[in-house]
Amino acid sequence: MYHSRSIRMRIALPFVILIVAATAGLALYLSHYFREAYLETLETRLLADLRVVGDLLPAQLAEEASGSNDLDAAARHYSNLLGARLTFIAADGAVLGESDHDRSTMESHLYRPEIQQALDRGSGSSIRYSVTARTEIIYVAFALEEAAAPVRIARLALPLAEVQAELARLNRTILSTAVIAATLAVALALLIASRTTSPVRHLTAMAQQVAAGNLDARLLPTTQDEVGQLTRAFNIMAENLQDKLNALTTEQSRSSSILDHMADGVLVLDVDGGVQMLNPAAARIFDVAPEATLGSTFSALVRHHRLIELWLRCQRTQQEQQEAVEIDHGKGTRRCRFLQVIITPQQTPSAPGYIVIVQDLTRIRRLETIRRDFISNVSHELRTPLASLSALVETLQDGALEDPTMAQRFLNHMERELATMTQIVEELLELSRIESNRAPFFMQSTPIATLVAVPVDRMLPQVKRAGLTLAVELPDALAPVLADAERIQQVLTNLLHNAIKFTPSGGTITVSAHGEADKVIIAVRDTGVGIAEEELSRIFERFYKADRARSSGGTGLGLAIAKHIIQAHRGQIWVESVEGRGSTFYFSLPTAQM
Repeated sequence: MYHSRSIRMRIALPFVILIVAATAGLALYLSHYFREAYLETLETRLLADLRVVGDLLPAQLAEEASGSNDLDAAARHYSNLLGARLTFIAADGAVLGESDHDRSTMESHLYRPEIQQALDRGSGSSIRYSVTARTEIIYVAFALEEAAAPVRIARLALPLAEVQAELARLNRTILSTAVIAATLAVALALLIASRTTSPVRHLTAMAQQVAAGNLDARLLPTTQDEVGQLTRAFNIMAENLQDKLNALTTEQSRSSSILDHMADGVLVLDVDGGVQMLNPAAARIFDVAPEATLGSTFSALVRHHRLIELWLRCQRTQQEQQEAVEIDHGKGTRRCRFLQVIITPQQTPSAPGYIVIVQDLTRIRRLETIRRDFISNVSHELRTPLASLSALVETLQDGALEDPTMAQRFLNHMERELATMTQIVEELLELSRIESNRAPFFMQSTPIATLVAVPVDRMLPQVKRAGLTLAVELPDALAPVLADAERIQQVLTNLLHNAIKFTPSGGTITVSAHGEADKVIIAVRDTGVGIAEEELSRIFERFYKADRARSSGGTGLGLAIAKHIIQAHRGQIWVESVEGRGSTFYFSLPTAQM
């Protein structure tokens, strides 16, 4: 009951402060009084002892030689009798006799406070902290009569450990008394405050229930005074609050559902660019964790100069800004995003800031690029055979048809060009069927040797004609894979054909395989011309031909078809190559579950 305790404390606190202040003041006064009284008594006793020493010293000096050793002995003698350190000092401050220390190492005492007082008034005292003794020491000095010459001042030094111990005991007693008094005062004040605040306790409990979320809590008024009126007003307020909160909750749920399921990213920024809210789509687009991003700045979130400039322009002009931006979102990779960003200032005084809408058009841009490249590549691939056919037809029409030998050669050439166009169309249809999952795949457990044997036998004549060596390295214990044998043989045939085409005479082509966990990796390695590093990432694109392949024929679709066939088998295909030293194409297939 926070409010009730607050009222009770306001009532009890003045009493507690008064008691504590009075007790503390009394404790300080008594401590100071007893200390001063004890020190005054101690100083008086030490001065009386010094007077006795002053009376006895002249007679002792007259009986004995006045050497320095005699004064040291006298100092030790009187020190033992008095239970305090005794020092004899000349008028110029030199130490003539010392009971506890080697006086030869002691400096002049002329300017010690107690010595100066004794020279001026006949006696003096001071208290100083001793590092050696680790306690305070009282020094009392007394000016002796001329008869005690050469001694002018006698000084006694006594540690105050006993005084401090006595004062400590007294302080503990005073502190205990103060604590007991303060405890009683607090208890009494709280009792009075509790009786005073009892009418509002039930109202406070109800307020806490409402604050905790229980908007159904109500309190029956029991009095007609101000507390009863406050209770009725509080019940009305709780009802109104419940109605408004229900409406807000419904609206917020609807808005949250819309934001969570939007494909576009939405961010809410404050006037300084701090991120107040972002939906899952925005977190996905910028590849950040929503919890770690809240509170950070828009600049730190996007980390792209064009987006930051767009927000700064909106902040400066207070007008809606939009721009299409392509950003490298792959952290060093080739993966980029194409974003349409709209930043709108919020003009509401209660919540000024900015709303950022981020539309990820990467897929649309990629599809547009693919469509454009596809049309360009198909046009390029068909242009050559069509132009050749057109030239051959024109030649035949111009009279070559009358020459049987020439006509037959031209017709053969036309047949080859038509075969090329037919192959392009068939491979395009095959690639389209595989990509759209309309191509049939007959998966079954197949040994690796079965997959490799057919392509190797089929391509062996070409290998021999090219003057190459073909080696097959297959371990005996390879697990069978789940595959469509005809499709995988098509992939291997394509890879072997490429290896033969780009490997000079005398080179070697090796087909190998090895197992890894739940998959088998098959490799086709050649010692040919290799692939340039900048072309490796594009080698599996449709119609893409490396520089080495542009003059060697082919449609540029074989590796694209191989890639989609392997992906349909839930495998991967990749290439490793060093230009001038050969290439190795790998693809993986899942093992068959026994």
